[in-house]
Order: sequence, then structure tokens, then C-alpha cells
Amino acid sequence: MDHTLTGIHHLTAITAQASENHRFYTGVLGMRLVKKTVNQDDTSAYHLFYGDGAASPGSDVTFFDWPVGRERRGTHAIVNTGLRVAGEESLAWWREHLAEAGCTVGEIGERAGRAALVFEDPEGQRLHLVDDGGSGEGHPWPDSPVPAHHQIRGLGPITLSVPDLAPTQFVLTEVLGMRPERVHPVDGGTTLHVFAMGEGGPAAELHVLAESGLGPAMQGAGGVHHVAFRTPDREGLTAWAARLGSVRLPNSGEVERYYFRSLYFREPNGILFEIATDGPGFAVDEPLDSLGEKLALPPFLEPQRAAIEANLKPL
Repeated sequence: MDHTLTGIHHLTAITAQASENHRFYTGVLGMRLVKKTVNQDDTSAYHLFYGDGAASPGSDVTFFDWPVGRERRGTHAIVNTGLRVAGEESLAWWREHLAEAGCTVGEIGERAGRAALVFEDPEGQRLHLVDDGGSGEGHPWPDSPVPAHHQIRGLGPITLSVPDLAPTQFVLTEVLGMRPERVHPVDGGTTLHVFAMGEGGPAAELHVLAESGLGPAMQGAGGVHHVAFRTPDREGLTAWAARLGSVRLPNSGEVERYYFRSLYFREPNGILFEIATDGPGFAVDEPLDSLGEKLALPPFLEPQRAAIEANLKPL
């Protein structure tokens, strides 16, 4: 097909502590809260979007705020989220900064051929900072507590764990058009398989661990809900809907999310995928310079604003 996925669009995870989550991602990681809204399918829950200074597609880590217990780790799940920084000097700065903030943080090492630093947020969300070599544009947030040259530049590789690689690889390559690029051995005799989209590079890679010996994960706080891939526009999304239909892969059909338009489906090992359009973006309903300062609601939820606000705890 003519339309190719261009990279990671966003990743959505789960928190049970919205105010602490907000404090960590803005105050420690220095990301910008680019949209404070609610889960459109469960308006009792915040949906918080953290991104770069320009709210660029491909920079957003988002959270549903649900009163749930901790994730049970395992396979059939997204198990690590990459965040890009520009250079090993930044990784050294981040290691000291995260340790001072009381985070569980490892040593600077190598992950799939790039310098990386593995750490966890206060709820056990598994993350790693990866050196992207300064590739592509950076959009620092002027009000970030993190110096501009060390700020997180966007999402990096997202890592899945599956017990059986073959069916997942088939969907990634034969349905979604990703390229198998390389294989890396990891601890415990496991292999990590790298798949690339678009122009490739850390902003456009999906990493898959083949881990047959693990039990299934159970979603909860500190876990990931889904990952979304980028398509430029609505025409591209419509083409993807037709593509999934042609191979009889069950899917949601196109869903209007107001800030982007989406399509949802599960790959054969049960992990939820989304394809989302780059636009219209988060400035469609509030000025770019004041994103995230007030509760934003799409037009179809605006009549319920008073009831929705009454149900939400202040951040």
C-alpha cells in the first residue's frame, strides 16, 4: 500500500496516582503537560498527555488515571518505553538527576545497539532513555526544570514481550509494513528483534522480546495500555482501515478523538495497537502557549463539563 507508518505516535500507560504522576513527569522528567483531558470512554478518569515543548506527534507519553492495583509483569505486554535524548553527556546528566530524585536507575549501558539508561517511575513504569544522536528536530519546553539540551526529545523504541514471535512478526511485517532490521541477544538467552517504520531510527522502531517462559502480564498501575503508530492524515488512516479489513483483522474502525483520529486492533499475542493521525493536534482547542493549563474537553463532552469536573480530583 502507498501509506506507510512513519513512527511511534504516542504510548498510553496507567497510573493510580494522577497528582504524583503529574509531579514526576513534569517536575522530574521535565516534560510538558500538553493536554489535560479525560478518557473519552470513561470520563471519571483523567487522560494526561506529556510531550515536548511544541506538543509534537511522536513525543507523547499519556496516562489513564484508574484506581487499580499494580501491574503483574509478564509477557503478552508492552514492557518498556524509550524516551530520546541527544547524546551520552545527557545520559550521564540524567543518571545523576534521577538518582537524586530517588528513582530506581541502572548504569548507562547499551540497548539494541545504542547507549541507554534504564529506570522506573515511582509506580514501577519501566522506561529507558536512549541516545538518538541528535537526529531530527528537538522542541524544548522553555518552562521545563530540565536544561534545554538535556530535555526528552520524544518517544524512542517501544518494547513488547510475546511468547511466540512468529504471529506478531507476521502482522508487523506483512500487514503493517514494518522492516525486520536486526536481532540482539539479551540477558537470559532471550533475543530482541528490531522492526523499523518509515525512515527508521529510534523514533520509528518497535522492539520485540521473544519470551516463551513467562506467564501473562495483568494490566495495572505501572503498566502500559497500548502503543500508537503514526500516519500523516485521515486519508492514510482510511487506507489502514481498509488494509486491516482486507486481511480480516478485527478492528475498531475509525474513531474520532478530536485531537487525532484513531484505529484500534490487537496483534495475535493480544497487545493493543492503535494507528493515529498526526493532526489536527492539541492546539485545536486552546492556544499552544497555554496547553494543559485547564481541563480540555472535546465538543461532544462539553455539555457534561460540570459533572465531569466535579468527579475529578485537582492535580
